Amino acid sequence: MNILKSVSLIALSLLAVVSCASSEPVVYDVEVVAEYPHDTESYTQGLFFDDGKLYESTGLKGKSTFRCVDLATGKALKRMDFDKKYFLEGSVIFDGNLYILTWESRVAFVYDAATLEYMNTWKYPREGWGLTTDGKRLIASDGSAYLYFMDGEFVQKEKIQVTFKGRPVRYLNELEYIDGKIWANVYTSDEIVIINPKNGEVEGIINCRGLLPDKLRTNDTDVLNGIAYNPQDGKIYLTGKNWPRMYEIRLKKRK
Repeated sequence: MNILKSVSLIALSLLAVVSCASSEPVVYDVEVVAEYPHDTESYTQGLFFDDGKLYESTGLKGKSTFRCVDLATGKALKRMDFDKKYFLEGSVIFDGNLYILTWESRVAFVYDAATLEYMNTWKYPREGWGLTTDGKRLIASDGSAYLYFMDGEFVQKEKIQVTFKGRPVRYLNELEYIDGKIWANVYTSDEIVIINPKNGEVEGIINCRGLLPDKLRTNDTDVLNGIAYNPQDGKIYLTGKNWPRMYEIRLKKRK
C-alpha cells in the first residue's frame, strides 16, 4: 500500500507455518502462462477486468492515475490524472459505477463506469487500500487484518477479521474476488492469501517468490501488488508496483 519498507512478520511466516501444518490452507506455487509489458511508471494499486477490459489505478502523490490498459502493449488507452495531493489506491466497477479510493485523504471518487464522467466525491471512513466486489457489495481493506463490506455509498454492512490458525493476517492490500473467494496481496511480501469471505479464514496461500526475475529489477522496482481476474475466460494476471511485466499465471498445488 504505502511505501514503507518494513515487512510484516506474519506475512513472512505464513509459508513457514503452513509447511508444518497437516491441514488447510493449501499452498500453491505459480506457473507463468504468458507475460506482457507493464508500464514501469505504474505504481500499481488497483487492477481489475470489467467487460473484458483491463483497468488499473496507480498511486504516489503527483503520479496517481486511473487507466484503461491495453494488455498486449501495457499502454493506456484512456487515462485520468489526479491532483498531486491525492495518493490513489484500490479501484473497482460496481453497479455501473467506478469507485476509486485514496490512501490518507479519506475520500473516494465515483465515476460513471461507461463514460468515466465524474459523479461524486465521498468522505471515506478509513485509510483506503484495496477494493473489489462480489457483485453485491464493495469489499475493502485498510492495511489491517480486517475486510469491510459496504454498499455503494460506503455504508458498512459487515466487517470480518482475516485469520490464519486463529492469528490475524495484517497488511491486507490489493484485493480480487475470484470464484467466491477473496484474494489479497499481503503488503511487502511475495504471498497472496485466499480468504473465505464468510468467516475470514485463510484457505490458501500463493507463493509468488521469483515471479519477476532479478534481471528485470531496477532500483525503482517495488513489491508484488496487483491481481486481476477476467471472468470472460477465467484467466488470472499478477503484477507489481513499477514492474516491467504483467503475468498470466495458473496455480500449481504444492504436494
